[in-house]
Amino acid sequence: MSRAFVNEDNAAAQADQPVERQVSAQPNYVTPTGLIQLQAKVAELQQQLSAESAKGEKVDKQRQADLQRDLRYFNQRVLSAQVITPASSTQKVQIGSRVTFADEHNAEQNVQLVGEDQADASAGLINWGSPLGRALLGAQLGDEVLWQRPAGDQLIEIIRIEPA
Repeated sequence: MSRAFVNEDNAAAQADQPVERQVSAQPNYVTPTGLIQLQAKVAELQQQLSAESAKGEKVDKQRQADLQRDLRYFNQRVLSAQVITPASSTQKVQIGSRVTFADEHNAEQNVQLVGEDQADASAGLINWGSPLGRALLGAQLGDEVLWQRPAGDQLIEIIRIEPA
């Protein structure tokens, strides 16, 4: 293509605009703690955006655009949040429950089902809509459920359910 057909000003402007964060299509169920974390993230982003704007001419336009994008995303997540009643059952897995399960080799794992934005697998916080979360949600104490994993399906047994 000839350079005559490229509008370099538009290309430069588009390069500064970050790609919007995708919002999940699943319901935005959150634990009470998850809602507090979302609200704190919005406050943190608003503070960072204000600090960035206060720089005047030295403002980093790309950072400012990134902060605005993230603020739009987290504001939307707060608005769409559906706070669930804290899990209270020791017999049935609910969002917020802490679950101990054993795999086919009797290795035990302990996880808590939480909302999408609160999930942190390294801390044992599992998104209720993830493959593991879907396998556990609604299961009862002593049930064996099928965890459909990309690495292959695995049968797991629910050993303990603790309320949030």
